[in-house]
Amino acid sequence: MICYRPFWDTLKNSKETTYTLINKHHISSATIDKLRKNKPLNTTTLNDLCMILNCSLSDIAEYVPNNNDQRL
Repeated sequence: MICYRPFWDTLKNSKETTYTLINKHHISSATIDKLRKNKPLNTTTLNDLCMILNCSLSDIAEYVPNNNDQRL
């Protein structure tokens, strides 16, 4: 499962807030909700967040093995 726990720490340590992400950088509130609920995001959004927060992907997301993951 992809988990966005690192995103919240990165955001807290940055000058940005969810308010500025939505109102200044035009990240939708639906995207913020997806981050809160560990729902899938597209790579363009992940790229935008990395650019805004000046960080790497590992500062936003991590893979956490989960027995409920669908096997291919």
